[in-house]
Amino acid sequence: MHFADFVAGSVGGALGVAVGYPLDTVKVRIQTQQKFTGVWHCFRSTCKTEGVYGFFKGMSVPLTTVSITSSVVFGTYRNCLQCLLQLHSGSPEAMPTKLDIFLSGLAGGVTQVLVMSPMDTVKVRLQCQMEPRQLSANQTLPKYRGPIHCMLTIGQEEGVLSLYRGAPALALRDGPSFATYFLTYSTLCEWLTPADQKQPAWPVVMLAGGLAGIFGWTVGTPMDVIKARLQVDGMGKRRYNSFLHCIAESVRQEGPGVFFKGLGLNCMRAFPVNMVVFIVYEQVASLLRTLP
Repeated sequence: MHFADFVAGSVGGALGVAVGYPLDTVKVRIQTQQKFTGVWHCFRSTCKTEGVYGFFKGMSVPLTTVSITSSVVFGTYRNCLQCLLQLHSGSPEAMPTKLDIFLSGLAGGVTQVLVMSPMDTVKVRLQCQMEPRQLSANQTLPKYRGPIHCMLTIGQEEGVLSLYRGAPALALRDGPSFATYFLTYSTLCEWLTPADQKQPAWPVVMLAGGLAGIFGWTVGTPMDVIKARLQVDGMGKRRYNSFLHCIAESVRQEGPGVFFKGLGLNCMRAFPVNMVVFIVYEQVASLLRTLP
């Protein structure tokens, strides 16, 4: 069991959240609220209504949980990879094939859903709850007063299983997305590292990590849209009866382009976030592996 990868993934994931959270909030609002005509409209509306604070709503949720989910992803990926190498090569130190990397990334992405789904639902609902900076006398308090209150309210009003409403879409997003993510990173590092050099240079790690994030989100954005819509369904009148109904209704009302809402923001956010994630992951993992 490679525990260094669990710890390194945890640290890298937490720092990645801090880098990309404001753009994540804008992306979620565009995907779930038709009143926004574009990125700039959402940005201006958020600034006007809520101020800069609005971009960081719900951030305490991923900060406290992403270290766990990122730890699960990187730890599962690395240990699955070692198991696959042991099975078909007889040595965990053998050179992995592209299929080994793809399958290990797929396993890491799907595994994290069990941990991530409830907290991701809370995060998305808090991000989509827009209220003015100062309430006037005739305005009521927001429905959710914080992460814990949001979770308890969802469980009380909609049932505990509602916290997992977007889980199928989340699994279909993160499985293929992380498979692509790790395969892209590994392939680029291999291409850009000289044959006589064991480890990729830091500029290579940063470039490969950033591009891996972009490719991963390109694959994952369609299901990210559906996931977000299912998660916020219930804040008001229920619109979707099921996962498939959400897909059908979204396409019927907005056309196939709905699956790519937020893709530009996802890619814009993905490069710096995953550049940070991989540079921190590689440094921490390298440090921990040298410890006795």
